[in-house]
Amino acid sequence: MSLSSSVTLKLFASLAETHGWRERNLAFNDEMRVIDCWAAATGLETLPPRVLCARNMAYCDAGTLVAAGDEIAFFPPVTGGAHAG
Repeated sequence: MSLSSSVTLKLFASLAETHGWRERNLAFNDEMRVIDCWAAATGLETLPPRVLCARNMAYCDAGTLVAAGDEIAFFPPVTGGAHAG
C-alpha cells in the first residue's frame, strides 16, 4: 500500500498499551472519517469516553473527514500533575 493512498494512525499512552501498537497505516477510502479509522484499526465502533482526536496535528472531532496521506492520532484523557506546594 502506498503512503499516498493510506492514512497513518497513531495511538498514544494507555491507548497504545491497550491495543498493542503505536503506529500503523490504514488503506484510505473515500468518505472516510476519523471514527472510521478508529473502528477499522481497533474493531471498536465508538471511541472510549474523553479520547481526543487529531488530524494532521490539529484537534478534531470523530466525524471529521480524512484525506489520503493524513495522520490521525488518538490521545487518552490526560490530567495535570500534582501541584507541589
